[in-house]
Amino acid sequence: MANLPSITVTTVDRAQLYALLERQQEDSDEVEHLYAELERATIVPPEELPKGTVCLGSRVQFRELASGKTHQRVLVLPHDTATHADAISILSPAGAALLGLSVGDIIEWPYRNRTLQLELLDVLPPETD
Repeated sequence: MANLPSITVTTVDRAQLYALLERQQEDSDEVEHLYAELERATIVPPEELPKGTVCLGSRVQFRELASGKTHQRVLVLPHDTATHADAISILSPAGAALLGLSVGDIIEWPYRNRTLQLELLDVLPPETD
């Protein structure tokens, strides 16, 4: 993966994601790519996450550049996908690609035998209870 945009991840998300990855029973491309993303990320406390940056629980709007299709999803851990009709798992290719991006970023992400090109259009912060 070349020409990757810089990403920012919160300390809380990093801890949750490392715990999730350590529980994975098998290695997969998604797991390996997510480990790589966490290694290259700038890590900040949640209160220092820049506005417009994707974190777990964010509602994101993004476009697949190849098709032009726009999607709006909530980025969640795999066990939380049932809580949102429009959830996207952090272990999916698009979910892992979106983590830590800022509005306007474009990322190329390996997916099967091709490359996904995603542009982040908008981010709403996680809803708080």
